Amino acid sequence: MDTEYKPTILLADDDPDYLFQIEFALEKAGFSVITAETMEDAELIIETGHLSLAIFDLMMERDDAGFILAYHAKRKHPEMPVILLTAVTAETGRQFGSNLSGADGWIKADLYLEKGLHPDQLIGHVNSLLFH
Repeated sequence: MDTEYKPTILLADDDPDYLFQIEFALEKAGFSVITAETMEDAELIIETGHLSLAIFDLMMERDDAGFILAYHAKRKHPEMPVILLTAVTAETGRQFGSNLSGADGWIKADLYLEKGLHPDQLIGHVNSLLFH
């Protein structure tokens, strides 16, 4: 039996195709992945799971779902890295990024990434946050 440690990643996105693609890439890279398609499911996993890192879509059933999930995740697991993925710039032209990391002290993400990046790039960021 393989007893090698696999970091557990919570991946929350309301797009099932994107969720499957990223889950597959993360598992292929050696991570254990728990997925959630709704904000409610992700919040339950945050409360009950033993997580190494979380990746949240910024806009799920609510436009601010990713911000809220990041806030809850950091309250429950203060040392856990959180990545927010967003297509907001492509959809609205509005930029999100490192300038938001301290906005009003409530936005609790370690990294903001635009959707559409290659899965290998996302895995590189995950590795950087987990094994820095």
